[in-house]
Amino acid sequence: MGERQTYICRLSWCSRLQLWRFSGLPYSQRDPHCLKMKLVLALIVALQVSACLCEAPQPSKELVDKYEGLKATFYKRLVNAYKKAHETLGPLAEGTITGNKAKEIAEKVKEDVRAQHAAKVFAGVAEELEPIVEKARLAALGAYEEYLRPYIGEQLDHAINIIKPVLDTWLPAEEQ
Repeated sequence: MGERQTYICRLSWCSRLQLWRFSGLPYSQRDPHCLKMKLVLALIVALQVSACLCEAPQPSKELVDKYEGLKATFYKRLVNAYKKAHETLGPLAEGTITGNKAKEIAEKVKEDVRAQHAAKVFAGVAEELEPIVEKARLAALGAYEEYLRPYIGEQLDHAINIIKPVLDTWLPAEEQ
């Protein structure tokens, strides 16, 4: 501690208040009651903000429908891509050692009791988590609509409309 700080620490409370009055500090920093009021006000504001964050805004029906449509199309694209990859790579892998080994491993996993039980457990966990995931998804959509959509909604929609023709060419949703 410096010499000035040591001197201030040795002063009584009244003397410190007198020193603060003449120190050139703003009144709000000199008055201890004012600091306490600032602390109380900050606490009230923090509690108000935390209470507001607990209530997630609900998304509109239009946004939910748009999201569900895009999600369904995306899943169709993935399923179609998997089918095409399976149709293309399946015949190529049949005559190879690696392909035969992969088929043996897949058959063993299908027959394994532990793998069947693990699949049932994962299916049950996914079923139990579905409402929680749906609630989180709706909360995220509501937050997006409330806070981000006014600023980036048009650009995001424009980008999606630009990407759709490219995806239709390289990763179509419908089988051709």
